[in-house]
Amino acid sequence: MLVCGIKLTHDGAIALVEDGRLVFCIEQEKRNNNPRYQAIDNLDAVVAALAENGLNARDVDQFVIDGWDGEVESQFQVLSGVTPLILRGAPYVERHAEGLLDWVGGSGLTLGDRVFSYRSYPHVTNHVTSAYCTSTFAKSGEPALCLVWDGCIFPRLYYVDGSRARFVKSLFPVTGQAYAVAGHYFGPYKQASRGSWDLGVAGKLMAFIALGSVNERIVAVFQKLYDEHFAGATTPAYTFRANINNAESSLAAVHDFFAASALQLGAEAPEDVLASYHCFLERLLVNEMANALRHLALPGARNLCIAGGCGLNIKWNSALRQTGLFDSVWVPPFPNDSGSAIGAACSEIVAQQRFVPLDWSVYSGPSLQAGDVPAGWDPSPCSISELAAILASNKPVVFLSGRSELGPRALGGRSILAAATSPEMKDYLNEIKFREHFRPVAPICLEDRAPDIFSPGTPDPYMLFDHQTKMAWVEKVPAVVHLDGSARLQTISRTSQHKVAELLVEYERLTGIPLLCNTSANYHGRGFFPSAAAACEWGRVEHIWCDGLLYRKTHATA
Repeated sequence: MLVCGIKLTHDGAIALVEDGRLVFCIEQEKRNNNPRYQAIDNLDAVVAALAENGLNARDVDQFVIDGWDGEVESQFQVLSGVTPLILRGAPYVERHAEGLLDWVGGSGLTLGDRVFSYRSYPHVTNHVTSAYCTSTFAKSGEPALCLVWDGCIFPRLYYVDGSRARFVKSLFPVTGQAYAVAGHYFGPYKQASRGSWDLGVAGKLMAFIALGSVNERIVAVFQKLYDEHFAGATTPAYTFRANINNAESSLAAVHDFFAASALQLGAEAPEDVLASYHCFLERLLVNEMANALRHLALPGARNLCIAGGCGLNIKWNSALRQTGLFDSVWVPPFPNDSGSAIGAACSEIVAQQRFVPLDWSVYSGPSLQAGDVPAGWDPSPCSISELAAILASNKPVVFLSGRSELGPRALGGRSILAAATSPEMKDYLNEIKFREHFRPVAPICLEDRAPDIFSPGTPDPYMLFDHQTKMAWVEKVPAVVHLDGSARLQTISRTSQHKVAELLVEYERLTGIPLLCNTSANYHGRGFFPSAAAACEWGRVEHIWCDGLLYRKTHATA
């Protein structure tokens, strides 16, 4: 059976699952150097994604659309070719505690010259199914709790036991957007606009807070204002909680909270304010999770899946794991909306069968595209050992191999790799990518060597937990050490079939160091490079390796 999941809104994507196996997931931002968070505004993108994989829309047994804003149902305005369409979909959140798998049916999904019917499941449902079905818990048939915390909702806790899923409770009344909105009022991204929030700011703030320190007096101010604006028995708090499904009014309430914060904390260093706010939310999350577990009688293992955009916060993920409340914590590489198309397909499978495991690989994105490399680049065959020698000479390389990784983080398929042995390399990589000086550069490290270098150094193949660099290695690999000594670690097994693992093994043989700098290969504000030609057009690194071929910038071009 072929099921095609479609995410039409931001982080648009098309995922195809055949008999429980993920065939591909094409995120729109990873095509044609598209902007980050690119939506699908024309259904021709679905036709193209299927055609690139040798399929026709008629081959698909069921199309499924991810739900979106709305209490009862959502609407999508899209094109099919040049024809405008309005499609109906499921709401953002399930309508009742047992209604996670309730779907909205629709017709009029026009793909090429054919019209198809489809189903649509709530947006949060697709977060739950994408997280649980990709976990080891699904493989072993173990139950799990699933935490979903997205921009427009409170953190919601679900329980999945294999045959069904149910809503447990909302942990506390703070929407995920609040973290990014804090950047409107404090720090380097301060702005006057109240109209929205920048989807890219949250990750940048997580880096910026390393410049600051937690101040308990500031934390106390946030606690007091949290009670007044969100959680307490006050008129603003009652109004906020009652209108949570109104995105405009809930965002306005978040802005009011930070406007009041700025009045009281305007004289404080912004890095300390943001570090303290991060700490306040982390403590709130951990404490309310512990409170919820104390009142839940759950049979079997205590497992946790984390999904929603807040699942990209590596510090909160680590804090939950370190509590000891859970036997195991799983975060997929696409906890944000980039995994919603996969979740939509999984929801249909779950509705027909049960919570069965998905057979999947993180390297299931778009294949590398052909393209005309611009003049000024000399291509030549290059082995992995030759490439390792280039890296050992302290020259960065754009590394493009196989299919793109899923989710927002470069994991060796569309990466810029470099030696981590000089502190200047971090500054250089941030400069060529137009990134702020305080932004970290991640290490990609052989899994069996990671515990020697990092704490805890446990397997982290998708860069989703926080690790501290051990003192003995801080001066050996300074380019991947963040300002607070942490590292956004990615691990990979030396027996992996991916070429980046082979490269790390060879680099370790040459240098004794089992890791490299790893940052995404992309234009500023765009998705990963779709081709070697795109990397050459960008041209800010003089060596580009693409599946065995090395492109060197000629002296005249350089």
